[in-house]
Amino acid sequence: MKVGVVSDTHLSSRAKGLPSVLMEEFSKVDIILHLGDWVSLEIYDLLAELAPVEGIAGNNDGGEVIKRFGERKIVTLEGKRIGMIHGHAPYSRKGTDGNALLAFEGEQVDCILFGHSHQPLLRQEGDILLFNPGSPTDKRREKQYSFGLIDIEEGKISARHIFYDSKE
Repeated sequence: MKVGVVSDTHLSSRAKGLPSVLMEEFSKVDIILHLGDWVSLEIYDLLAELAPVEGIAGNNDGGEVIKRFGERKIVTLEGKRIGMIHGHAPYSRKGTDGNALLAFEGEQVDCILFGHSHQPLLRQEGDILLFNPGSPTDKRREKQYSFGLIDIEEGKISARHIFYDSKE
């Protein structure tokens, strides 16, 4: 199974859309997971044309997004339990990855996906794969824009980033 992972799109209804590299890669996935800060539900419609979409709300999302997706969830894909959280809460002094770990403390998950910081991260924490895809539209201090792809094959889960220079 191939999974597209995106966070922090921050696109209003006036935006031109998502980068072509993301749209092309996500046209080949089985499901798309959005980790919050959609800002507009039009992003959902855009992504849903490519594949089924699951998501959670972020700190920049309004009530409509929170009501539709909630702020935290666990999805099971090919037998793997994947925790989804934006990463701004619950707060810890250990950064967004610490916040994400705290959000699923005591729960059995194979992978935790989070966003918020716009900083790509891929790290193994014990038995848990931690993955932040970065942002496809707002790189902040990062050198490049990014999103993620996850592969689940033969009981194993792996993740990688796709980096690029232009958000066109």
